[in-house]
Amino acid sequence: MNLVEEIKKLKKAKNAIILTHCYQNMEIDEVSDFVGDSLYLSRQAAKTNADIIVFAGVFFMAQSAKLLSPNKKVLLPNMNSGCLMADMIDVDNLKQFKAQNPDVPVVCYINSTAEVKAQCDICCTSSNAVDIVRNLNVPKVLFAPDTYLGKWVEHKLKNVEVITFNGFCPTHLRIRIEDIQNARTKYPNALILAHPECHYEVSKLADFVGSTKEIMEFAKKSDKKQFVIATEKGVVERLNRDSKLYNQGKEFILINENIVCPNMKHNTLEDIYNTLLNESNEININPNIAQKARISIDKMLSLTSSVINK
Repeated sequence: MNLVEEIKKLKKAKNAIILTHCYQNMEIDEVSDFVGDSLYLSRQAAKTNADIIVFAGVFFMAQSAKLLSPNKKVLLPNMNSGCLMADMIDVDNLKQFKAQNPDVPVVCYINSTAEVKAQCDICCTSSNAVDIVRNLNVPKVLFAPDTYLGKWVEHKLKNVEVITFNGFCPTHLRIRIEDIQNARTKYPNALILAHPECHYEVSKLADFVGSTKEIMEFAKKSDKKQFVIATEKGVVERLNRDSKLYNQGKEFILINENIVCPNMKHNTLEDIYNTLLNESNEININPNIAQKARISIDKMLSLTSSVINK
């Protein structure tokens, strides 16, 4: 059985779309309608006319799609696809964090559960976090769960104190200062592009810091021919594929061969086929929690749109 062709047939028959994060196994792109980072995929989920959304990503992403499309069926191909960062914070942890810092608005990274989002003021992604915090126009914010993205925001804004929860991405924290230094020596003509989930001391040494989609767009537009990529392996694979496809003659090097998110690699074409065929692994959220969590995402999308349109 040709899984790609069978999945495409099922998509058409069931009026389904497949949203795929850049860290997924690259063969999933063959059946995907949209491939990108969290913010881009959130927007596609919000405006789709499909009856079924299959989210090739991790659990919190599928939850976010459900929040934005409550009347649509949202499916996660493999229910083992969790996020270690999102698992570092729960409602009790967040309430304690807020109690220690009363009357301070809470910015919630999209890498969190719906239950956590429901307790926050506004959501953000790695690509819009700086704009979200800037446009709150407050001197201080709480930021959860990623301490490193929060500190990167503080560094960029300078006049806002960002108090961070002690969460992190284990995959990005495998990137060390020595990796940057070694890359500078081995590839002196290359630009180093990093994700803000990296340790703050690593991000400071990069030539460009941005979300997965921002890294990809920067690399494609740059006149440089060699890049060292300090984020998940899937980004490097897609950049090298596209460079060959469009004859760009660019080389993309993964900064450390261990920069692979195991949870993101759980989804397979077979999982997608079975999930879509049986309409299994459906994401459901308590309506009261969903209503509150949706507010934080709607605020993010509204504020992001206003920033883009300025």
